[in-house]
This record gives sequence, structure tokens and C-alpha cells, in this order.
Amino acid sequence: MTATPYEFVAIAGSGTIATGLAAVASRSSSRVVLLVRSPESGERALAAVEKASRRIAGADPERVSTTMDLESLTEADLLVEAVIEDADVKTDLLARAAEAAPSADLATTTSSLSITSLGTGCGRPDRLYGLHVFNPVPAMQLVELIFPDGLGDEVAERARDWCHILEKTAVEVPDTAGFAVNRLLFPYLFDAVRYQERTGLEAAAVDECMTLGVAHPMGPLALLDLVGLDVAVAIGQALNAESGNPDHLAPATVEGFVAQGNLGRKTGRGFYDYS
Repeated sequence: MTATPYEFVAIAGSGTIATGLAAVASRSSSRVVLLVRSPESGERALAAVEKASRRIAGADPERVSTTMDLESLTEADLLVEAVIEDADVKTDLLARAAEAAPSADLATTTSSLSITSLGTGCGRPDRLYGLHVFNPVPAMQLVELIFPDGLGDEVAERARDWCHILEKTAVEVPDTAGFAVNRLLFPYLFDAVRYQERTGLEAAAVDECMTLGVAHPMGPLALLDLVGLDVAVAIGQALNAESGNPDHLAPATVEGFVAQGNLGRKTGRGFYDYS
């Protein structure tokens, strides 16, 4: 295997994307550290990495550890932000990360926000690129790479090399709201919700029409639950802010689920009950 450009990878976050990426990174990076908020979230994150690593040939969960101290990541080669889809939260974290790890490349796993704006906001547009991986990270082959104007050429080259070493297919896409996949996907997903609202069909019936009739691997409502309904709302807001199209906003049913704290699979309830 070609040597990785990132021997020490730090990932800020403890959710499904962060832990899945950590497991994948452990194949080639000698040190992978998850920046977590509490000992409890750290324990859960390491358990998730252990589980994910069973699905990845060559993954080594022993290479993955956790920390609550951003200052301990000063020697990181790459620091990936993988936290809540909130521009202010991401910008603040990336600014602190850029200062704590002055030699590290910076990446964000945002699924919809402007990389240019995040780079400008954190003060390091020359170091920050978009690394949009897909859930579940061990299984999904695509990575959307977003290289904004002003990014250093050597940073972009390391990003391409790393995706190749991770055995992912990297597609370079424009820095527009939702990038390519979500810009094309979410209008369809939201239209499926509106169709259910108008017709009263059960969620399973809507999904079966698309899995059995169009050979989609997963129906639109189940997919929204997998993505996370709160994430879907944030993506819709980003699409609408750029387009002005009200159809790009999440439908009332999705907003209602989020208001109730029912965010899909990760909370055990959304369009389906996972309890």
C-alpha cells in the first residue's frame, strides 16, 4: 500500500460519520484520535469504531483513541471536523483546530454548507477542504471532494491521495449548496414526504413503490431516517438559502418529527419505529 499523506489523523466528533471514518482511516494511519466531549461519548465512540472495523479489511481499532483536549492534537497531519450541521459551531471548532494544529490540513464533512464560507470564517481558506463522506462510511465508496478557490494545491493533492489510499472513489464537485449528491437527492426525498402527506399512504407503502418499482436499494422515507431528520432539515435550509425555492425546505412532517426529538434511526423513531 502507498504511504498515506496523513499518519496522524484527528477527527472532531463521536457520531456515526466520525467513528466510521476513524475505522476506515485506521487501515493506513498509525494514529487516529477522536476529539470527544465527554468520557461517556468517548466510550461509545470507541465501541462504534470496534464494530465498524469488523467490516473493513485491515482496520486496526487499536490505533484509534479519544481525547477531550484539542491542544493534544497539535502534531496532527489532518484534522477533520465531523460535528453537528451548524455553520457557527463548525466555524468556531475549525478556527480553534487551525490554531491548535498549525501544520495540519483541515477538512469538514459538512453535507451542505459552503466550504468557502467555512474556510473564510475559520481564517484558513488555504487549508480547508470539503470531505463529504457518506453513511455508512465503511460501505459507501463515494467521497465528494470540494476544493474552494484559495486552497493550496499541495493540500488538494494530499486529499486526493488519501481518498485513493482509503479505497474510496473521489469526485471533485463544485462548492454549491448540497454539492452534487444532496442537491439532486433531497428534492426527491422531500417530494416523497409531500406525496405521503397528500395521499395518506403508509411510509412502508411509499418506500416499497420505489424499492420494488424502481429498484432503489432503500425507499425515500427510510433513507431520510438513516440520514437523520435534523440533518435533512439543515440540508433543506442550505438549499433554500441558495435557490430561494420553498420546495427545497423540509416538509412539515419532517419539521414536526424534529420538534418532537424523533430524528430517525439515531433516536429510535422517525418515519419508522426502531425501538
